[in-house]
Amino acid sequence: MTVAAPSASGARTTSRPASPRPSQRPPSALELIRSADRAEEAPPEAGSVPQAQPSGFSPEQLAALSAPLDRANVRQREQGRSRVSYLEGWQVIAEANRIFGFDGWQRQTIAVRCVAQAERLIGRDQKPGWGVTYTARVRVTVTAGGLTPLVREGSGAGHGIDADLGQAHESALKEAETDAMKRALMTFGNPFGLALYDKAQRQVSSAAGHGDGAQRPGGQRAPVGRPAAGSPSAAVASPAQGRTQATAPTPPPSAPADSGQVPLDAETIQHLHSTLRALPRPLLESLTRAFRKRFQVPEEAVTIADRINQKCHHDWIETFLVQHQLQPGRAA
Repeated sequence: MTVAAPSASGARTTSRPASPRPSQRPPSALELIRSADRAEEAPPEAGSVPQAQPSGFSPEQLAALSAPLDRANVRQREQGRSRVSYLEGWQVIAEANRIFGFDGWQRQTIAVRCVAQAERLIGRDQKPGWGVTYTARVRVTVTAGGLTPLVREGSGAGHGIDADLGQAHESALKEAETDAMKRALMTFGNPFGLALYDKAQRQVSSAAGHGDGAQRPGGQRAPVGRPAAGSPSAAVASPAQGRTQATAPTPPPSAPADSGQVPLDAETIQHLHSTLRALPRPLLESLTRAFRKRFQVPEEAVTIADRINQKCHHDWIETFLVQHQLQPGRAA
């Protein structure tokens, strides 16, 4: 193909061939990768607001997950020369059912291994028996609204000591699976024991029924509302709603239905502890037995000191000491 080349006067004089157009080729894989990297590194446009990642949890679930851990659920045991705080396995499962729903989570044991088995003497009578240790890894999957399920994993260990080898294996295996499950659920927040990893336990509350509903008989709380699966309004909150929730004034706490559940202040608790430590040993043992029976303190609890945290505990101890002709603060 040729085109006419205009002269200086504007007349067409000669013809010359047109330059060929460069052929169009698709971009290479390297070019695509580089363009994607440049797009990610580009600064956001002025005035643009970064979009928060949607959460599939309902506001009630988020409140329950961020609430302090109720001290009434915490147990303690002797380990070496110190005491260790922990949550029992059934308590963690009950909290998962309450917050996520019975059909909102599942667990799967993905690995289990017996790492030790040896004969040993057991019990006070030093009878021949067995010691067995297992390790396990458990995967916990939580369905939050209509979003992609959340997957967490945890590893744990369990020890079984019994005169019967089979019983020792069973005990160790169950303990390892429960320990791994608790470690996986712990990543979801304080109700599953995250607060216990803080040595100061600043997120452990002594108030009964805090934040997420009243305590039910048997130690169970009311279930938490969940969003309907696939519901956009339940899965994503608008920025305006988020600002409203953030700036809304916090209503004053309502008085407990039972005045006996009013939490004690730190000074009163310390005064009670000092009074009890000064008691004669027989009287202290009698008070401890009666307190455990009255307030249903589990046998595995090493001490009742951390259970004295409500007005009803103070009143009961005061009545007990009066009946035994010993006023609080005047122990000899």
